[in-house]
Amino acid sequence: MSNLVRVQRKGQVTIPTRVRVQVGLVDGDIVEARAENGRIILTPKMVVDREYTPQQRRIIDARLAESLEQVKKGETFGPFETHEEMITFLHSQPKKSRPNKAVSVKPHSR
Repeated sequence: MSNLVRVQRKGQVTIPTRVRVQVGLVDGDIVEARAENGRIILTPKMVVDREYTPQQRRIIDARLAESLEQVKKGETFGPFETHEEMITFLHSQPKKSRPNKAVSVKPHSR
């Protein structure tokens, strides 16, 4: 079912509620707009914020440095011939205890 919409000042259009519901658009979502064969195509997009707080960046940098040190020391496993071989190896390893509180490294929201 198609819908007719009017182009407003500055090129603004209102996407009908039925269409927004069908594609799962809600207020504040981002869409990509492109012209294709004389048509305007709007595609919903997910945007990932790649900015981290200084504290999160320090945690990431420390973990990266630790990982690189392990590689330099030869503390690696493999190579494995197949993914099944790798999974078998991983299941054979004892579980290491983890601290009760894990540190989350997620981008901060604005």
